Amino acid sequence: MAELQEFIDNRPDAREVRKALAVKLVYQGYKYQEIQTILDVSVGSITSWKLAYKEYGISGLRLNHKGKKSYLSDEQQQEVLSWLQTKDTWELGELEYKLAFEYDVIYESKRSYYGLFDAAGISWKKTTSLNPKADPEAVAGKKKQIETLLASNTEDIEARRLRVLLIDECHLLWGDLTGYVWGKTDQEIAVGIVNERDKQTYYGAVDYLNGKLLLKAYNAGNSDNTIDYLRYLLDSSPNQQLLLFWDGASYHRSHLVQNFLCEVNQGLSQEQWKIHCVRFAPNCPSQNPIEDIWLQAKTWIRRFCALIPTFSHLKWMFEWFIQNTTFDFMSLQMYGFFSEIKY
Repeated sequence: MAELQEFIDNRPDAREVRKALAVKLVYQGYKYQEIQTILDVSVGSITSWKLAYKEYGISGLRLNHKGKKSYLSDEQQQEVLSWLQTKDTWELGELEYKLAFEYDVIYESKRSYYGLFDAAGISWKKTTSLNPKADPEAVAGKKKQIETLLASNTEDIEARRLRVLLIDECHLLWGDLTGYVWGKTDQEIAVGIVNERDKQTYYGAVDYLNGKLLLKAYNAGNSDNTIDYLRYLLDSSPNQQLLLFWDGASYHRSHLVQNFLCEVNQGLSQEQWKIHCVRFAPNCPSQNPIEDIWLQAKTWIRRFCALIPTFSHLKWMFEWFIQNTTFDFMSLQMYGFFSEIKY
């Protein structure tokens, strides 16, 4: 250990110092992933430097040391690119070990590995959630049912006698604020968040015809708040019948909510109901275009993550964006296109 520290203290070249530091941290018991984060080096590089030191001592860490080769032949590169097509997702370490143990190649810069990923058409991307319980046939069947229902009521929808609303609840957390901003490369951008779990629940209903969203804040999603929100929608839609689409949340199906709907529609034929509720197929949030609106709103507030001092300010900006935006995107017309009749 003293030999490594002396080498670190006396070598002017930062590249050699980084090698020695990596090896020293290995012997101090740090995990490779921790060293990777601390020094911004690849796991493959750490492995090669440790092996070089173990076999050649300090000389194995010098830049003029002749260790493993740092390139692939054209033929080898094509083999690697073909191998990268064999599955959909990869870890960087898999590529590092492939090159190190099959081709005796270790790159000092992670950019070289990224270049191979890029050449293979593989990019760094965010995963999306998919509920494995979702039934594609049930989702397709429900989509067809909704399309048919809306098509059969086209005249009433376009004349604004029937208002089609897509309903969902959104839980805004203070932790949702963290995102990307432009800043100095060598400085961390800290965002003041006292409690990431601070939460505000919103009920929202997007008007399928005009893309406006009716938003109201609540302390939680439950039967009482659902009933209050339904009353709010009725008050916001005078002289209109409501056709509502929502998911199968327990408080949407509760006895309290069902009793409220019976009271509202009491004595009316189904064609005259003030509120008609239709459930989406289970376990598939993508059926509801309002999910894209929640995402747009959260993405928008993240642009100002360094400028929002409190959770109250965050809520205000979220609400301002929702209330001052008319949403117009492809998924909002996923069940058919309608145009408003102007009188």
